[in-house]
Amino acid sequence: MNAHAPARTARSGLKWSPARVAAGAVLTAWAVLFWFLILAGRSLLFVSTRTKWVVPVGAIVMTAAAIGRLASARSDDPKPIPRREAWVLGLMIVPVVLVLALPPTSLGSFSLSRRSSFVRTGVSVSAEDIASGPLTLIDIASSPATELGKKALAQRAGEQVTFDGFVAVYPDTPSDEFLLTRYVITCCVADATTAQVRVVNVTPGQFAEDDWVRVSGTFYPLGDEVIVDASRIAKIQRPNNPYLTP
Repeated sequence: MNAHAPARTARSGLKWSPARVAAGAVLTAWAVLFWFLILAGRSLLFVSTRTKWVVPVGAIVMTAAAIGRLASARSDDPKPIPRREAWVLGLMIVPVVLVLALPPTSLGSFSLSRRSSFVRTGVSVSAEDIASGPLTLIDIASSPATELGKKALAQRAGEQVTFDGFVAVYPDTPSDEFLLTRYVITCCVADATTAQVRVVNVTPGQFAEDDWVRVSGTFYPLGDEVIVDASRIAKIQRPNNPYLTP
């Protein structure tokens, strides 16, 4: 019995380290966030389809890290949290609180003035892809990036198209028009750019800004702009994946 007394005494002398507990709490919060995104099906509101693997990997890594940090949170020399570290840990919690507290939403018209257009990014679609197959918003938005892309799109003028996107308007947009818009992300929402077409022949007042709609009609490329003469416009629910990935 006496041989084990020193070990018991050493263990009983351990105290919780505020710094380690705080770090474990932050890791736990991020693990909860990742698991929440998975269970709630919200991953694609923040990352593209090609990088959605980051969320489950993050959930597993953060969970393991939180368990490890909390398991080692007792120390024989616990120290208070330095002020700078406390601020850093607090800031790390802010994104978690925002995502969990705010209703699920995607980028909308409010962000348009803060994003570059698709054609100014390094992403492009080959002229061969633009010239064949169903036309997509990515095809149309990237075509002005090259002369071959412009020519390939011009050759398909007058074809029927159907696009899904949300309604955006600017102060100078006529009442019988709107910009059908979709965000394009390569990795996550931080690198989002926009793909747009101008929709004409719209009943004034029928659609509000940020409404998701499906537009069918005839498209006409005019320089760097594409016009869709709408034959049918219908409201739709925001898709589970509101972003396009090239």
